[in-house]
Amino acid sequence: MSRATGAGLYQTGRMPVMARNVVATSQPLAAQAGLQIMMRGGNAVDAAIAAAVTLTVVEPTSNGIGGDAFAIIWDGNRLQGINGSGRAPQAWSPERFAGREQMPISGWDSVTVPGAVDLWVQLSRRYGKLPFAELFTAARHYADEGFLVSPKTAASWMAAAKLFRHQRHFRETFLPDGRAPAVGTRFSCPTQGLTLGQIAASDGEAFYRGALAEHIVDAARAAGGAMTAADLAAHRSQWLEPLALEYHSGLSLHELPPNGQGLVALLALGILRQHSIRQYPLDSAVSLHLQLEAMKLAFAEAGPQIGDPEQMHFHSKTLLASDLLAELAGRIDRRRAQWPKLQLPAGGGTVYLTSADESGMMVSLIQSNYCGFGSGIVIPQTGISLHNRGSGFSLLAGHPNRVGGGKRPFHTIMPGFVTEQGQPLLSFGVMGGHMQPQGHLQLMLRIFDHGQDPQIACDAPRWFLFEDGSVGVEHGFSATVLDKLTALGHRIRTDLPTTLFGGAQLILKTGDGYLAASDHRKDGQAVGY
Repeated sequence: MSRATGAGLYQTGRMPVMARNVVATSQPLAAQAGLQIMMRGGNAVDAAIAAAVTLTVVEPTSNGIGGDAFAIIWDGNRLQGINGSGRAPQAWSPERFAGREQMPISGWDSVTVPGAVDLWVQLSRRYGKLPFAELFTAARHYADEGFLVSPKTAASWMAAAKLFRHQRHFRETFLPDGRAPAVGTRFSCPTQGLTLGQIAASDGEAFYRGALAEHIVDAARAAGGAMTAADLAAHRSQWLEPLALEYHSGLSLHELPPNGQGLVALLALGILRQHSIRQYPLDSAVSLHLQLEAMKLAFAEAGPQIGDPEQMHFHSKTLLASDLLAELAGRIDRRRAQWPKLQLPAGGGTVYLTSADESGMMVSLIQSNYCGFGSGIVIPQTGISLHNRGSGFSLLAGHPNRVGGGKRPFHTIMPGFVTEQGQPLLSFGVMGGHMQPQGHLQLMLRIFDHGQDPQIACDAPRWFLFEDGSVGVEHGFSATVLDKLTALGHRIRTDLPTTLFGGAQLILKTGDGYLAASDHRKDGQAVGY
């Protein structure tokens, strides 16, 4: 079907879901697991945890028990953030990686302490209504009894099989009969079920200080990895205040501070505020040119400075000062594309989910392996696949993100949240490597400058900025507009895979409930009651 908007006509197969309790994520079974928890008396945080745990089972190509996570929560009174990323093993040092041009993207030297499990625990302790163990019910069922593999997950699984089939424990766990499961086939992983049971029964202690931790350390030691029991036991998620940028009067975008890249989205939006971009027609050449130039400047300015906040040379809010935003905005040449040096992160194995309940609580949560299945390492007899977030470190001397023991690496994942007059309005995210700040920016403009509802904003075509400054575009932008962008000096690329343009999930607060949307670029759905 198609729906007309003031800005154009977009193809879609989805309608928004309107209800008083809603969940949206990238895999239908996980969305339904969260909704079932709310129907049993749980709140939005309980639902988010249940969906997040279920996603580690039903979408293992993008996240896992051994991944990291971040979240922003409106608790009914205020906005609260939590950083669930892990630190590098204490034994890591620049010398360990001497002679390399970049950090490893697989193997134990790409694995930092996984933080997702502790984030689940901390969210439940602070905000949950239901017992922690009850939130694991659906995930354990699908691990034990199996689930039918969805189409986009199957495609990602097949790609991962080519990379990691030589890894014995990966092959034994995730490649039954020696191959990736096809679309619609049943996949089960009882060892994951046992592991989730131990995590649930111990409130996460088994993972960081118990039997599961011992398995992780034993596997690291056997393969020459540096992870120790002390590294795991020392992990703690960090509660923090989100950064904010007022875009229009009373309307603010909130992102988590570094070590994530939310600062890039805030910076780009602040630059566009200086140009009053809402005055230009949506999807016009002038609007797209300004968006692209602002995003280039944001990546160039913020990207090289982001790392573990304890090691950064400036406070994040410094980059959001009005005088700097005005100076950066002044660098944009409306007549010509510019080519600042960009160093953009790779990766793209991420899930995003959002939930909201009738009490007013809203959750924006993102969880990731980083690159598909991550490092390719699977801990024997546990079903735990470990992420490769350590590959986000830099090897450059003096860089705030230079690899070092006990440091958190640069992260791509970033949950988003919008408030109006200090009250919750929109919980959203766009998974997919460095598409994430680009996606946040595009959705902000569509929804709050041009009045598109979240599902229409999801359905609309997107652009994607590559490291070399070239621009990928989806089908849907007019040929005339693309010709004008080319005349301005932009190198336009078409016929690109849909997966490049991310996957959004959104919940907009309305007068009597919520409007939830789910991106057609993923297998997921929005559900509610």
